[in-house]
Amino acid sequence: MLYLKIPLTNEGWDEEKQEFVEAKHCTLQLEHSLVSLSKWESKWHKSFLSNKDKSNEEILDYVRCMTITQNVDPSIYFKLTNDNYKEIQQYIENPMTATYFSEDKNTKGTSREVITSELIYYWMIALTIPPQYEKWHLNRLLTLIRVCNIKNQPPKKRSKRDILSRNAALNAARRKQYNSKG
Repeated sequence: MLYLKIPLTNEGWDEEKQEFVEAKHCTLQLEHSLVSLSKWESKWHKSFLSNKDKSNEEILDYVRCMTITQNVDPSIYFKLTNDNYKEIQQYIENPMTATYFSEDKNTKGTSREVITSELIYYWMIALTIPPQYEKWHLNRLLTLIRVCNIKNQPPKKRSKRDILSRNAALNAARRKQYNSKG
């Protein structure tokens, strides 16, 4: 969840009261989730995740789709600063998890599959991930999907050479531990 403070007025000096006037602001609550992604894709009819070239209008609309604050004046979105957009981008890119993956040497490049909200919903259904997870941060949900995929795969078969070398190492360690010759 991201909370953004959007300035509505600047700080200033009140001549009558001879004091500084605090700036007024609006706070937006944003959520980068599958729900937000679905809203955006239903409007723009293209993949948000696979499309790297988005117009300013599309980016602004995604911020609207991420907003969970109720009854927001539409003009508020035009008051977003560059710092607000940087904060939003950092929030979207945040993995939101401690899980990491060591990349397999046999993996060649990245998938060219276009990832849409429907594909993510399919993965959730196929992996029996409960629907309430659609409100999780999207990166965390995608990590969970990847973990479920990895854990559901059968163990990789080892070559005879790997098995024999592993057994030889285990036997050598046991001989050393028990001061044995065989």
